[in-house]
Amino acid sequence: MWRRLFGLAMLAALLLPGSGCMINQYSSDPLVRMEQMMIDSENLRQFHDEWRRFWMNDQPSHLTPYRVHGGVGPASSSL
Repeated sequence: MWRRLFGLAMLAALLLPGSGCMINQYSSDPLVRMEQMMIDSENLRQFHDEWRRFWMNDQPSHLTPYRVHGGVGPASSSL
């Protein structure tokens, strides 16, 4: 009995790591899967923009050769 349980446990240990996740994240239908993957990539893109806003990397550089007015954009008046 114990030998059989040990054999089943060894078989499970060999086969389960190669099977991947038990529940698929994406649909098996190619059209639905493509839509789900595009939504995920769009969320990652928006997260990247949010991260840049958090670290204030999206602000204009003070080292730019162009004059900026209030950090909003280039000044419309020339000097």
